[in-house]
Amino acid sequence: MRFGETGLNGAWLVEPVPTWDERGFFSRVFCAREFGERGLETSFVQHSVSCSRVRGTLRGMHFQRPPHAETKVVSCRKGAIWDVIIDLRNDCPTFGQWKAFELTAENRHQLYIPQGFAHGFQSLVDDVEVGYLISAFYSPQASAGFRYNDPAFGITWPFPPTAISEKDGNWPDFTAAACEQLTDPYDSGAWPAARSTSLSLSRRSDAS
Repeated sequence: MRFGETGLNGAWLVEPVPTWDERGFFSRVFCAREFGERGLETSFVQHSVSCSRVRGTLRGMHFQRPPHAETKVVSCRKGAIWDVIIDLRNDCPTFGQWKAFELTAENRHQLYIPQGFAHGFQSLVDDVEVGYLISAFYSPQASAGFRYNDPAFGITWPFPPTAISEKDGNWPDFTAAACEQLTDPYDSGAWPAARSTSLSLSRRSDAS
């Protein structure tokens, strides 16, 4: 596997290195040793899949608050998606920046998303399936997010959503809810530390 830098510290674009013969190819999609050598998460307690039937379906922008923060490895198993991450770690120089990547069943790229990021995607074709390796169990009380079109981030999406859940369409504004969502009341040292009740974003990123 090849691990490519994304411009956001700790997030990686993972590309397969297939071995071909007359039958086709064989390739790893996960190796605990290779992930571990880079200091990446190697334990994924949930493996999940989502299906989006209609081109333009949008899911996001999701994360779990500490102490249930999660690392994800996302891949597109069928079709193609515009996969987006936002760095929410307010002690990082890339705080508030976003990046987008086209993941397809053909390129077989995976996106490694560490704790402290929000994640979402839009389907680029009909009948998309997305696979997830997730390091933490789903915790409804820790589930959180920001709106896909929140002006604080200014994410560029390929086209207006054709399908989106009511929940995803009604996440609060970042500026109004950031500290409440990003602070763990049980562990003041957990990711990420909320330093102020007045947060602003001065850095944004164009899509990759």
